[in-house]
Amino acid sequence: MELFQVITLAEARRQLGRYWPLPGRREMVVPLTEALGRELVRPVVAGEDVPGFDRATMDGYAVRAVDTFSAREGEPVLLRLAGEVPMGQKAGVRVNPGEAVAVATGSMLPPGADAVVMIENTEVLEDDRVAVYKPAAPGQDLVRQGSDVRAGATVLQAGHRLRPQDLGVLASLGINRVPVYEPWRVGILATGNEIVPPEVQAGPGQVRDINSYTLYGLVRDCGAEATLYGIAPDDLETLTARVQEALAENHLVLLSGGSSVGTRDLTVQVLAGLGQPGILFHGLAIRPGKPTLAALAGTKMVLGLPGHPVSAMVSFKVLLEPLLRYGGYEGPAGKGTVTATLGSPIPSTPGREDYIRVRLEAGPDGFLAVPVPGGSSIISSMIQADGLVTIPLEEEGLEAGTKVEVELF
Repeated sequence: MELFQVITLAEARRQLGRYWPLPGRREMVVPLTEALGRELVRPVVAGEDVPGFDRATMDGYAVRAVDTFSAREGEPVLLRLAGEVPMGQKAGVRVNPGEAVAVATGSMLPPGADAVVMIENTEVLEDDRVAVYKPAAPGQDLVRQGSDVRAGATVLQAGHRLRPQDLGVLASLGINRVPVYEPWRVGILATGNEIVPPEVQAGPGQVRDINSYTLYGLVRDCGAEATLYGIAPDDLETLTARVQEALAENHLVLLSGGSSVGTRDLTVQVLAGLGQPGILFHGLAIRPGKPTLAALAGTKMVLGLPGHPVSAMVSFKVLLEPLLRYGGYEGPAGKGTVTATLGSPIPSTPGREDYIRVRLEAGPDGFLAVPVPGGSSIISSMIQADGLVTIPLEEEGLEAGTKVEVELF
């Protein structure tokens, strides 16, 4: 395969999407308290109504709404107090015409009632009567059985990544053990003779390993498991062995560095020899991130990311993050974005997508997106930035004052 025959991001996503999700993930059943962030194996179908009975949503009195229609501040309707529904118990009394029953927030609505009058709009008189000073509409201050979830309804789809509110729904249905997939396992390997671990004092011509730790954080933030495999030197035999080790223990492997054209770049050679179908692409029409490559070895995926930290992070975010986080490239609309006004012009070259780091400032009409200077090797620029603005493939740049979508970090 000829190197750096760049393809568009859309084509790269199409190629990776053909193979995702990768096969081979184990299914497991976990307690509800351990299910956060995990992906459902199968749909969740409600086995019962939620709530399971009509409930009051205010402290007050359960009534027939029609009995209160004539109530006024100076001319209350007088109803007979027929009893009370204790919290956590079945209603043992019925509301008949001209009657009211005391209820608390969350208590069962007694038969015959179709509304609740708030306690603030009532007064209890001495002779077991309740004065109602404000009319109630049918359905006021109550929830009907099944109004939250109906028995038989599909509540959550297979593949859905569980959020805190989803755990609440499962609990409401009496589900305390959940069938989920194991997290994606991602191995991370840095390459290059010039790379040293963070705890080592970098000598002349050496740099500390930044990419392993930024990628580790990105992977974990997507809900996947990450394992660091250290630093591999520019040696074909050693690099091949380390990649094969990582592949054997993970679903996919991320390599950083060694993907540009050069006599010491062995990544392409290693990936080409891992098995079929082999290298899917080498080179993306994006900036930063052009020397990104991807390969498939059987059921395992390998992404070769650029050595410059910003490039590696951008490549990860546009290629792998949607797969890990959403299961595909059609994620939720408007996910993690804000609209802002561009604070200064940004040049670009048609034929590639540019990802521009910006910080957000308060402007006269909302957010102002201010480009953050710095090349793709300047990791501190990512700290200063709040997100990315994309300049589309066909654009020559964006003028100051343009409305843009900022994808937040």
